[in-house]
Amino acid sequence: MVKLVTITSFGLFLFSALSFSQERDSIRSYSLKFQMTSIYQYQPAFHSPYQGTNSLSPKEEKALSLTSTLYLNVPLWKGATVTFNPEMSGGEGLSQARGLGGFPNGETFRIGDTKPVVYVARMLLEQQFQLKNNQSLQFVFGKFGLSDYFDGNAYSHDPRTQFLNWSLMANGAWDYAANTRGYTVGLYANYQFDTWQIRTAMVAVPTYANGPNVAFSFDDSNAFNLEIEKKITFANSDTSVIKLLGFRNVAGMGNYDEANANFITIPDIKSVRKNGRTKYGIGLNADYTHGDNWGLFARMSYNDGKNETWAFTEIDRSASLGMNLKGKMWNRKEDFGGIAIVVNGLSKSHEEYQRLGGNGFMIGDGTLNYGTEKIVEVFYSFLIPKTHFTLSPDYQFALNPAYNRDRGPAQFFALRFHTEF
Repeated sequence: MVKLVTITSFGLFLFSALSFSQERDSIRSYSLKFQMTSIYQYQPAFHSPYQGTNSLSPKEEKALSLTSTLYLNVPLWKGATVTFNPEMSGGEGLSQARGLGGFPNGETFRIGDTKPVVYVARMLLEQQFQLKNNQSLQFVFGKFGLSDYFDGNAYSHDPRTQFLNWSLMANGAWDYAANTRGYTVGLYANYQFDTWQIRTAMVAVPTYANGPNVAFSFDDSNAFNLEIEKKITFANSDTSVIKLLGFRNVAGMGNYDEANANFITIPDIKSVRKNGRTKYGIGLNADYTHGDNWGLFARMSYNDGKNETWAFTEIDRSASLGMNLKGKMWNRKEDFGGIAIVVNGLSKSHEEYQRLGGNGFMIGDGTLNYGTEKIVEVFYSFLIPKTHFTLSPDYQFALNPAYNRDRGPAQFFALRFHTEF
């Protein structure tokens, strides 16, 4: 706790220096930004007749996480920008970020060491071309997060300011290629014409499930993503954005059916890994904005669930629905809040693997009385007057954590502190 408070103070001092530097360098067209987010989360004890290696602990538990990020964008030539983005993270998630498909804190990683670590999150070159007739073309090469460009949603995407749950910050069944901290290396392209956008990316995947390093090979280690977006403007000036996402991952995955058929005591997905295996899936994402008052969002996603989860989280089917309310309606124009429900599920092969006692990198209760995982989340974000700081109380209720009817329900209370400049 002392270390995290010290780091928080250091982050505020760093901002003061950077804000001066930003003003001084503004004539050079640099873009310099900073964010810091700290989340305290509390889980009361809950009913649990048994637990396994990767179970959510049924005991009362507390956790604190912190991330601090610096964004530096430097223009090179017409339409070209280089981005350097160092990031620091520290603290931990409840039960070491295990025990649910929809884990309750999107700002934590599945890393055992809780000490603050500084690393390069993004380092990339971007080139944009403005074409005729309201068309544009964008290319990005380097290190970035796929969720930077895909599956965006006006109300359910960023755990630093919106919903905290993992399955509300992206399509839950989208096993998007990323290292343990959420980043990959590759090439991204986007073509925009009128109210349509088509984007695609070919990137590296982790060298093993939930691994810290990524590798690319056209034959047996890559991820291809394709998304089509349409923006609709209604007669009353309300807007809606609809996105259809498809993905295909190739990696040395284990197969659930093989693991289920070839075990003596407990099936082990690692023992049946084979290069060149695939995972494919699809996701639908939509939001609707009604003026400055409220908005709606919904997502549905699916993956084939034959081979093991490799990068994001152990969800093979997911559907979410929610609402965002803006503070202008109650004379707090900078405040906003949201409420959402998400339902997550497993494929039949994945379900059987868990029932037989198998472990993935996120869940594993030793056995399973299967039921879909249902999570409700509600939060409110309010701006501290005359500052850039927001506080967000958050509450989540999870029924059948890790798809197990025998355990839970579990509850999570959180307070999020966030600032950005």
